[in-house]
Amino acid sequence: MTQPEPTPVTGRPVVLRNGTVLTMDDAGTILPDADVLVVDDRIAAVGPALEVPEGTQEIDARGGIVMPGMIDTHRHMWQTAMRGYGADWTLTQYFVWYYLEHGRKFRPQDVAAGNRLSALESLEAGVTTTVDWSHGLQSVDHAEAAVSALRSVPGRFVLAYGNIQAAPWEWTADPAVRSFLERHRDSADGMLGLQLAFDVTGDPSFPEKAAFEVARDLGLPVTTHAGVWGATNDDGIRLMHEHGFMGPETVYVHAASLSPDSYHRIAATGGSISVSTESEQSAGQGYPPTWQVRRHGIPVSLSMDTSVWWSGDLFSAMRTTLGADRSREHFEAHLKGDTVTQLELRAEDVVRWATRGGAATLGRDDLGSLEAGKKADVVLIKNDASPVSFPVLNPYGHVAFQAQRGDVHTVLVDGRVVKHAHALVDSDLPGVRREIEDTVEHLRSELGEETWVAGMHPDLPDPKLLDNPYQYTDYKSEGTHAAREQVFEEHLANER
Repeated sequence: MTQPEPTPVTGRPVVLRNGTVLTMDDAGTILPDADVLVVDDRIAAVGPALEVPEGTQEIDARGGIVMPGMIDTHRHMWQTAMRGYGADWTLTQYFVWYYLEHGRKFRPQDVAAGNRLSALESLEAGVTTTVDWSHGLQSVDHAEAAVSALRSVPGRFVLAYGNIQAAPWEWTADPAVRSFLERHRDSADGMLGLQLAFDVTGDPSFPEKAAFEVARDLGLPVTTHAGVWGATNDDGIRLMHEHGFMGPETVYVHAASLSPDSYHRIAATGGSISVSTESEQSAGQGYPPTWQVRRHGIPVSLSMDTSVWWSGDLFSAMRTTLGADRSREHFEAHLKGDTVTQLELRAEDVVRWATRGGAATLGRDDLGSLEAGKKADVVLIKNDASPVSFPVLNPYGHVAFQAQRGDVHTVLVDGRVVKHAHALVDSDLPGVRREIEDTVEHLRSELGEETWVAGMHPDLPDPKLLDNPYQYTDYKSEGTHAAREQVFEEHLANER
């Protein structure tokens, strides 16, 4: 019987041996039966039969796929305590619940609990860098709690500071907020970055200008929900462009209901789009835009948005993005009486968006690929107990369509093994569970049981069934059945 590998000890070199290595380098190199050597926080070498330093710990990657850590560029981590609560919400119901009614009931410890759970969830699924689109920071105490929670988990994170309970030109003008941003900006160490997170309404007076000026003064990128049907539109993009606030560091989340003019402005200024396909398909921001965006040459990254509705892993993001893009391609062709015979978007593209795309979005050229000298954020996909783990014929197709979070065997972040043999390393899940239970109990008590249950089960619309010209009788009705029996008996009597 094969003995399980011991969990590698922090501080010693690690080599993943004999896996199929998706380097995600510029040439898209795939190396069969190859090794990845990690020394300290860096990838020291990639290739077959590597010589390694004495004392190097080995991880058997045979039959598995070794790839860069995935990067999620937009996730409302603070909402994770409400996992699945809004599964049947529309975007309007989400806005009402969080923005207007109940979002302000989250205490600092509730934000911390959601962040900590979401951070572990990311690592467990091979997402080594996550942008915390943290628009629940209604006070600096909330922000400090958010950062403390992220710092307590050994992953890479970006705190995108936001506050849906106040206008962006108000909270960015708060001296306490500015002090917080300056302090954490100056203490950045590669494991925690900063952005400003706010939306642009399209108001002709452009009140968001003041917030953009703060971001520019602090040297912080802006991430914004753009092209969200009924909320943000082309006017916001035009105002940003006319006032000079669009640049390569700007991230446009969703961008699902914009005109070609807006896409041209984004492309011309070098910005990128974070696509959350599961969100756009279900909530109604607009059709997932990759089928348009790729024609404008705009860089793309992937994101999961929030666990209030959807899954928290990028395998789902890759799969649904391929499906939505291809579905639209077929649909557009069918409208013209045509047939698609060659698909434009490939599995390799979405794997690249989940890795290199995220790194480019964050301006981190030291992440996103397995190349010597880059940061050692590495994922091994391997599950010998699963019949879906073999054969691995097309590695990109396997990652995009076959693999799941349960197939993530090992995860390294900054050279540290944070998951091994399908289990997180040194994580206090029972403690996190207690924090989450406290948050749920608090919110449930604050809302009251009737409101709590109603929020989870929104009203159904009135059913609107089309008239069916082929439905002559109601075959389910007992009365109708009896009537048919009578007609049948009369028919037999007439025949006699």
